Amino acid sequence: MKLARTRSAAAAAGTVLVTLALVTACNRESTSSGAAGGADKPAIGIDLPRSDSDFWNSYADYVKKDVKADGVNALPLSNSQNDVTKLVANVQVFQNTGAKAVVMAPQDTGAIASTLDTLASKKIPVVSVDTRPDKGDVYMVVRADNKAYGTKACEFLGKQLGGTGKVAELQGALDSINGRDRSEAFAACMKEKFPKIKVFELPTDWKGDVASAKLQSLLAQHPDLNGVYMQAGGVFLQPTLALLEQKGLLKPAGQKGHISIISNDGIPQEFDAIRKGQIDATVSQPADLYAKYALYYAQAAADGKTFKAGKTDHDSTIIEIPNGLEDQLPAPLVTKENVEDKTLWGNNVG
Repeated sequence: MKLARTRSAAAAAGTVLVTLALVTACNRESTSSGAAGGADKPAIGIDLPRSDSDFWNSYADYVKKDVKADGVNALPLSNSQNDVTKLVANVQVFQNTGAKAVVMAPQDTGAIASTLDTLASKKIPVVSVDTRPDKGDVYMVVRADNKAYGTKACEFLGKQLGGTGKVAELQGALDSINGRDRSEAFAACMKEKFPKIKVFELPTDWKGDVASAKLQSLLAQHPDLNGVYMQAGGVFLQPTLALLEQKGLLKPAGQKGHISIISNDGIPQEFDAIRKGQIDATVSQPADLYAKYALYYAQAAADGKTFKAGKTDHDSTIIEIPNGLEDQLPAPLVTKENVEDKTLWGNNVG
């Protein structure tokens, strides 16, 4: 009887292990990283943050290309789909499969601290892309100056509207450092430089359908709205343009009744909208450089290299943050004057 119970326990344990293996395989995709050219390098775990945004899909494409081109020994990529619980689970798989560094882009920057603490205790350095975790050690944050996004948007719209009017601000998630930085900077700039412009703040949690619904309600109350700031073109552009067209408000730049729109991201769709006069400008987040330098710093971290604050050799500045370092990459303003610039990543996709 004792032997039978032992066999039953072993069988049950085997079932649990198989189940765990199936669970950890979810939301993961293989990549022919550099198994041939990079197998002798430290393994890097890479979590993609979401697939419902044109910007993040472009970032994912750049990551995959750079992994192959640079012979990075990448573990199978995972995608946490804007869900911090999936991110935590994916990182656990990286730990269990030998990652020597982890690249992530936590969308909820306040909920990842305990995971960062765990990685630090295992001496696994973390590179955070585009978002800066509120707490928890990071080796390097690779992002642009998001306060500058809000300020650039404010200054552009303020001048376009001649210092007066009504503006809808489609805010990102305010539990995200990016949403807070852009919102706080936009508000501060408007208050200081354009006090006669009325700003309607519309929190959206980075969701296009939420943005569209709130903008529709606002237009019902304020049909004389003449400006929109979209904090993320990747999720807000198409719903916003579709709504304005439906209401007969999508008039080209230069025509009477045109609603001035500035966005953030720098995706090809925004550039096309600028060319058509549907929107006026965007701030180009460097999706290509995010991927390039995320992998660069992850490999450097795994190799035990260190960095310090100051100017870099790639036209950026590394600054000290409370929980590590941040490389602030350049993010140019794009308008009809420079939308054809071939150095912009949005003109080089595909």
